[in-house]
Order: sequence, then structure tokens, then C-alpha cells
Amino acid sequence: MKIFKRILLVVAVAITSSIVYNYPKLNILAGYSAKHTASSVFLANRSLALTDSTDTNFSPVHLASDTIDLENKTATSSVFGLLTRKAIYREGLGSVLTLKTTDETTPYLVPDRSHTETTEKYPFWNASQKDTLFTNINYKKLQQSIDLLCETSNTRAVVVIYKDKIIAEKYARGFHQDAKILGWSMTKSIVSTVFGVLQYQGKVNVQDKAPIASWQNDARKDITLHNLLQMNSGLEWDENYDEISDVTKMLFLEQDMSRMQEYKPLAGKPNESWNYSSGTTNLLSGVLRNLFETHQDYLDFWYSGLIDKIGMSSMVLEADLSGNYVGSSYAWATARDWAKFGLLYLHRGNWNGEQLFAEEWVDYVTTPTPGSNGLYGAHFWLNRESQLKDVPKNMYFADGYQGQRVYVLPDQDLVVVRFGLSWFEENEFLKSVLESID
Repeated sequence: MKIFKRILLVVAVAITSSIVYNYPKLNILAGYSAKHTASSVFLANRSLALTDSTDTNFSPVHLASDTIDLENKTATSSVFGLLTRKAIYREGLGSVLTLKTTDETTPYLVPDRSHTETTEKYPFWNASQKDTLFTNINYKKLQQSIDLLCETSNTRAVVVIYKDKIIAEKYARGFHQDAKILGWSMTKSIVSTVFGVLQYQGKVNVQDKAPIASWQNDARKDITLHNLLQMNSGLEWDENYDEISDVTKMLFLEQDMSRMQEYKPLAGKPNESWNYSSGTTNLLSGVLRNLFETHQDYLDFWYSGLIDKIGMSSMVLEADLSGNYVGSSYAWATARDWAKFGLLYLHRGNWNGEQLFAEEWVDYVTTPTPGSNGLYGAHFWLNRESQLKDVPKNMYFADGYQGQRVYVLPDQDLVVVRFGLSWFEENEFLKSVLESID
């Protein structure tokens, strides 16, 4: 009997120790599930059942149990009843995790958006395109390429645009051309582009020192906006999604996500230490906030100066509890609207006759960051060293978690968009698309 009691005691101690050790991870896990559930259900208009069976159905997030309150537009996630997180939906700002009960009733500003409906055909607005058949395209081969991609990976949407015309498009069951999909880190490329628009308007110079007051009395005062846009500031940052890290604490535990990178010390030298950092992008979102006289102006400009300007009417940028856009991770839009973003770059900043950013901005964002081995530019990913060996070296793209992509291929007059829930054979897919065009 004594031995049995000792065994029970050892087991109890082991279980307690495990809970104490993993409790912070449960906080992140439940936070991820609650946040994504709220966005999927209330922003993207998906069912809880579809969300649970797809978006949050991977280890260890699937351990969280999710419930929604349709009336109050909240989502709650619990892990074994040990820890519960809540996310609230705010019209115009998307969903956000609460940190205290008063967050649910705190007033907030929302972006003022104006959509002028026109009869312009896609991509310049949303009217159906006139059917166009290009004699140099093997449509059967192109469709086979897309079908193979969908059969071999968890792909939700594919859009291929050639010479401003949709030449192929496919959606998984439950998705369609009006379905909003999360771009994850493709949002970073949106942030970069806002800087490009402001620079073209003469309101910022990315070669200037970063206007961060807390850096002015130490070596960080030499960091430029350019260094931040190239992820080459030298600042310390841990971008590890598998552990409790800087990025997971920022996304799931911070009220103002723009500040966390600010407080990090230098771990290297500016312009000599490439380190991918979501904290840097959210810091840049905070820099953008300070360029505007009011918070309302900040919220509005991302749409009036860029997003709505190119007819990305479905896009919603989600904000943190402080009201700053989470530029690292949280922009939702349809695949067709994400394709418009690629087309803006394909046309070197010109949209239907209006120049939104300088043509040279494209050269800027596609210039390799020192130390990135040709992988990274200014918040865009590159193919300069033929990482995708069968794809042109001057192809560049916006990149998001789980294989969200907007590829721009300038020489081929081509934009390719892919959304899904898993990685895929990028080189083989793009190679097959290119081979279908003579």
C-alpha cells in the first residue's frame, strides 16, 4: 500500500510539473486557436466546423476546444480546461485577443473606407473580364499543372494572370472567388509598399535614420528605415514559432505589438546582420503611425493610399489592442484581390494610369539584402540565386506561412497566386505554369 501511494505521489508530481512547465505554451496555443477562429468565422464568414477541421486542425493547436458567441462575435478556446483565451471581433479591424476583461468594451477607431463602384473590368475593378484566348498558351497543360498542385498539397486557391487577364483559376471545396483568405506574412509586403507610396508622395525617406526616440542615446540611433525594411538592423529577435519566443509572445501576449522590437538590444551591426523578424515589421507599423497627425489618418491611409486605390475592396487589415495594424501577419483578402497587389508591382507602381509609387521602388524592394544570400529584399522574397532553379532569377514574391504566395514574373508578364494550408513544390509548380506559355 505504501509503494502504491508513493507511485501515485510520483505520478502527481510529474503531472503537476508538466502542467507548470507547459502552461505558458498553453497560453500561446489557446491564443492562436481563439484568434484564428474569431477571424475565420466573423471576418472570413466560414463555419466553426470548417475552421476546426482545417485551419486549427494541426498539432498541437488541435488540442484546443473552440466555442463561438454569434451575438457578441467572440471566440473562446480552452486547452483541457486548464487555460482559456478569448478573441473579440471588431468590425473594420478584424479580431484580436483580449488580455483583460475591459478590452471587450474599450472604444476604438475604425478605418474610413469609400468604395466607388465602377463598371471597370477586373483587375481595375471587379466586373467580369471579356473572354480572351491567347494562342501562345496551352490551356490544357496549364490546368493540369493546377490540378496536380491541388492533388498533391492542401491548396485552397490558385489564380494565374497573364497580360492582366485571368487565364486559370481554381478553388478548393468551401472556397470561391469571394472568399477572404489570410495572407500571413505576405502582409509584410503591404507594409513595405505603404512606405513606397509615402516616399513617392515626399512624406518619408527610407534612407533616413529610424525615428525611434528610445534609440537616440545608444548605438541603435544609426539604424535606418532602410535597414528595418531589409530586416538588416542588427537588432536581437527570436522568430521561433515552435517555442515561447519573441514572435509568439508578441502575437499572443502583447497589447501594442509595435513596441516589442523597439526594446531589443543590438546583436549585430546594422546592414551586416540579416535576421528575419516579424517584430521589425510591427515596429515599422508603429513608425507609420507616428508619421500621421492622428490615429484616424493612420488607419485610413493604408486603404486610401494603396489598398482601396487598386480595388482590393475585400482586404481587411487586423489591428492589435492599441489600434496599430499587425503588419507582420494579419491581412485578409480574396485571391483575386491579392493578385491585384502583384499586378501593381508587375506594372511598376502604375495602376490604371496613376502612379502610386516610383518605378524605382520595384528595383529597391528587389535589391538583395546584404547577408541574405540573394533570398530577401525590402520585405519581399527573391530568386536571385536561383533557389527555384527552373524559375527566372528576377521573379520575386510575397511569402506567407503555410505557402501563401503572390509571385511576380516581370519578363513573362505573369502573376501567380497560391493559397493553402501546407507547403508545396514551388519550383515544379511554377516550372509547369511557365512551360504552358510559349
